[in-house]
Amino acid sequence: MNEEQRHEFVYRGWRFAYCARRMKTGVYRPEVVCLGEGTNTQELMLPNDTDEIAYATEAEALRHAQQQAMRWVHDRTGDGQGQL
Repeated sequence: MNEEQRHEFVYRGWRFAYCARRMKTGVYRPEVVCLGEGTNTQELMLPNDTDEIAYATEAEALRHAQQQAMRWVHDRTGDGQGQL
């Protein structure tokens, strides 16, 4: 993930970096890295969570990346997806 493409955000204490990588075909693929919780630093690339891993626009791919990170937190905290 290139630094200039990288966006960061915090959700419920978990830190994430995400981007929309442009593929040779012109579509965008979301990528998300968990940077850790609080001051606990760990880097973990989140796996693709859907069969549709390519989006027509960068904005769609970035939106999916953020939602994927939020679902990942909910799956680990027992909150379910009902709060998205």
